[in-house]
Amino acid sequence: LTSVQLPDPGRILSLYPLELSGGMRQRVLTAMALVNKPRLLIADEPGSALDVTIQAQILSLLKSLVKEAGIAVLLITHDLGVVRETVERVYIMYAGRVVEEGQTVEIFDDPKHPYTQGLLSSVPRLTGEALAEGIPGTLSDYTEAPSGCRFHPRCPQAMEKCAQQKPPMVKVSTKQHVACYLYHGGGG
Repeated sequence: LTSVQLPDPGRILSLYPLELSGGMRQRVLTAMALVNKPRLLIADEPGSALDVTIQAQILSLLKSLVKEAGIAVLLITHDLGVVRETVERVYIMYAGRVVEEGQTVEIFDDPKHPYTQGLLSSVPRLTGEALAEGIPGTLSDYTEAPSGCRFHPRCPQAMEKCAQQKPPMVKVSTKQHVACYLYHGGGG
């Protein structure tokens, strides 16, 4: 428990989960995950339901685990601010499929997939500029996922081929890949 920055581990061990704060519970879970000295820690929404200050502490703890203990962390989150500030590499998923992957800076500065573009343009900005319109349509039903690219029913740039065939991942820069026919030799 001391490795996850919890003071007085003996006292904490004697408490019930309901007696711990959200941040303390998150740290206890992290400590439990580290007991067997894993090489990979999967953190699914580690900051959800925590206030911003505690969330920042948990994310800082995860970063220090990477740096000091050499543990790889797979961070699963919907919070793009957390992604931008925490990870080096990002995988953008839509309806269970990876549609774009690359270095975080490249993805945020130059998103390629229409879903990634829509997702990032919907994030509020402090500059006061107006938000782009949200992504049109609704998320497809996982049990009835469309053929081809799962984003094609909502995509403003969809082509006929998008509905017929799942696009393979293609390299668009040295550190970025996208699954989109817009990048397959002229779009088709």
